[in-house]
Amino acid sequence: MKKKITILGSTGSIGSTTLRIIDYKRELFEIDTLIANSNYKKISNQLLRFKPKHFVILDPTTYKSIKKKFKKHKTKIFNHYKDIPKKLKKNDIVVAAIPGIAGLEATIYYTAKTKKILIANKESIICGWNIIYNVSKKNKTLIVPIDSEHFSISKLINNSNIQEIKKIYITASGGPFLNLPKKKFRNIKPSEAIKHPKWKMGNKISVDSATLMNKILEILEAQKLFKVNINKYEIIIHPQSLIHAIVKYKNGISKLLYHEPDMIIPISNAIFDSKFDFNDFTNNDFNNQDIIKNLEFRKIDKIKFNVVKLIPKLNDYISTTIFINATNEILVDQFLKKKIRFNSMIQYLFLVLKDKNYKKYAIYKPINIKNIYIIDSWTRMTTLKIIEKREKI
Repeated sequence: MKKKITILGSTGSIGSTTLRIIDYKRELFEIDTLIANSNYKKISNQLLRFKPKHFVILDPTTYKSIKKKFKKHKTKIFNHYKDIPKKLKKNDIVVAAIPGIAGLEATIYYTAKTKKILIANKESIICGWNIIYNVSKKNKTLIVPIDSEHFSISKLINNSNIQEIKKIYITASGGPFLNLPKKKFRNIKPSEAIKHPKWKMGNKISVDSATLMNKILEILEAQKLFKVNINKYEIIIHPQSLIHAIVKYKNGISKLLYHEPDMIIPISNAIFDSKFDFNDFTNNDFNNQDIIKNLEFRKIDKIKFNVVKLIPKLNDYISTTIFINATNEILVDQFLKKKIRFNSMIQYLFLVLKDKNYKKYAIYKPINIKNIYIIDSWTRMTTLKIIEKREKI
């Protein structure tokens, strides 16, 4: 029997990779729904090639154009996923890959409508984990992280007693500016920051990788997923991006997970429950002996990558994680629009956390999506005001 699958964010890097996997094993899957935003060309191509039962296009202009172009197509086209008829069979697999907090509501909604949800949207976990977790318990939905680091940690601590864990190392490639002197950070251009040396990713996550902010977000995500105390996490630089996590136990044994920097590996393992052959999807033939011999690990240069100074503040208040995520999304967007400098992003983040009204919102426990959006909205507005004020100086 074919597995029924839905992809939230089908035109992004995670969604596109998932569709590559499905394309190779087409006989095993029935594509129920694809959700995308505004990439007209990719949406058109995916609609024609994969013929999903439903296609949700969130951008109103793109939706109207696609709806008109494919009015005779069998795929039913919608502007919102809640417009899809509700009396449908539950999905076997949902891949949640809409970037940013924009993916939160859809992730929560589809957690209730699938047997297994593969989450690549760390922002949803950071901001709305309690809601997602409760929905998953109520609907008996298995949550599987597919970010390479969290996929690795889940494999490494499987069946372990978390009380026996001494340290969890999350590796960072160091991004495109690992060996660039700090004094040159001021002049970094957006076009340079999105050129990751190892991974093919979207612009936002590529900038996060360049600042190492992605590792702060990954620590927050890991803390929610695995319930290991935040003080046990540490970031280390590993330029080859072949070891994605290391777990050190109190008994002196350390475990690490090695795989090529290709998202096909964690996604395929999650889809097929680790029962697949990676050679089906790649022609790469690594000389493992030479690679292992040259593995490199470094401590973080805390002056160059001063984002690590955030770590002690991550658990200041119950909603601090929402603040950090919202502020960072605005800062990355402003940098990509060339309105602020690369080296000012972390400075602005600390300014938001020092705002006189920060604590009032940060101690507020969000019990539903509306509460999360209130905190998120205030944070974005405050961040923009601080930027506007300081950039005029």
